[in-house]
Amino acid sequence: MAGARQDGRAPARAPGDEVLVIGGGFTGLAAAHELALAGVACRVLEREPYVGGLAGSFEVGGVRLERFYHHWFSSDLEVRGLCAELGCSHLLQPHRTRTGVYYANSVYRLSSPWDVLRFAPLPLPDRVRLGWSAVRAHRVKQWRDLEDLTAREWLLELSGPQVYETVWRPLLEGKFGQYATEVGATWMWTKLHLRGGSRSHSGREVLYYLRGGCAALLDAWVSRLTDLGVRICTGTPVRQVLTDAHGVCGVRTESGVLPARRVLATTAPDLLAGFLAPAAAGPPPHPDVPAVRRRLSDIPYLANLCLVLQTDRSLSDTYWLNVTDPSFPYVGVIEHTNLEASDAYAGRHLVYLSAYLPASAELYRMDDEAVFHASLPHLSRMFPQFHRDWVRRYHVWRADHAQPVITPHYSDRIPAMEADVPGLYLASMAQVYPQDRGTNYAVRQGRHVGRLIADRMRTARRTAPHPRPPDAGHGTGPRSGPEEGTP
Repeated sequence: MAGARQDGRAPARAPGDEVLVIGGGFTGLAAAHELALAGVACRVLEREPYVGGLAGSFEVGGVRLERFYHHWFSSDLEVRGLCAELGCSHLLQPHRTRTGVYYANSVYRLSSPWDVLRFAPLPLPDRVRLGWSAVRAHRVKQWRDLEDLTAREWLLELSGPQVYETVWRPLLEGKFGQYATEVGATWMWTKLHLRGGSRSHSGREVLYYLRGGCAALLDAWVSRLTDLGVRICTGTPVRQVLTDAHGVCGVRTESGVLPARRVLATTAPDLLAGFLAPAAAGPPPHPDVPAVRRRLSDIPYLANLCLVLQTDRSLSDTYWLNVTDPSFPYVGVIEHTNLEASDAYAGRHLVYLSAYLPASAELYRMDDEAVFHASLPHLSRMFPQFHRDWVRRYHVWRADHAQPVITPHYSDRIPAMEADVPGLYLASMAQVYPQDRGTNYAVRQGRHVGRLIADRMRTARRTAPHPRPPDAGHGTGPRSGPEEGTP
């Protein structure tokens, strides 16, 4: 991403003074922003050659597009505030969208209350129940009232067995697979509540997208962070988080060890658990590491695969098409150019096919060409007019940790933002509960943890006048030599 500094050079500081942030997605950048505003030196370590995480972009005809589909709701105030702060508000555009569902080899529109009443797969009384269930869900204000329930239990009570079997069960199974019956009611409530709050007075959904995509926002953000002194090191995978008897003492990358007494991971919790695995040689880790690793490994995640098609014509006039056919390998067909017009992409039409699945699934492990060819028969069945020669290019993107599985009583399982190992922090999409993952909550989470770390550092300076410099876990003070180099 333009503006990201990869040389790692900065004014000299005492070893361990800076905070190391693992991950350059929206959470990591927001945390770095808050730390920099508080006068705290920090460095962002991102394994990919770009920042943005799942909002990272690729080029389509000279224009950048997110690898994984993105849009914002009218209630996404954190992102709107960030756009204003970075001078990007004029790029944020509202769009009225059309949504639908693919059921029994037919596409049905579900963009408005009238569409719901015309949903032929359900008898009229159940169409009314389907529409009324969204209203009832929006009226629930206390999410804790739902924590005892699975989504299945709540949806059956909300809309009855026929609606559940026709609409909700296929969607839950398409999204969560083997975990479908374990998903908590709070997850579904968040989805219904959020979408209901983003509808106009007529019942039509209004979504927001940034002209120039997330790349425009990230360019402005990286430039601001660089001006604030944040060091952003892309192409820098972290191999290990080091600890000693006092707590965190550094991070190991391919280029060596970076000493630090405060490390923030913005990864999935089980990735941080892997980083904390003790090395075969070296001093013993902090005594709380084993217990922390067990808690971090307790939340399952699903991967996401997105097949992005560049076509010379549109597949349909629907932006978001939910798929309730269990034989179709994707849970959603999102035609991006029914949100942002194809004129922005030199006339190309852009379609995301999205699948949530275990990282061990056959589709996920196929090479890109095999994924594309395996998908063509399904597209032809869904859109009978579709031909292979419509596709000008295709791209396949994968994310191993895309969706945490939210279960009943999830609030009891959320990892702490401040771990028991002193100096170790975690901010991830597994912790934004009861909200579901998204860039808006990533910004909120990052700002929160950034302020928390800055506050802890201010308190430490007041109460510890003679801080002990970290030794990166090697016993006798600051290191010198090749491992001290900046990645």
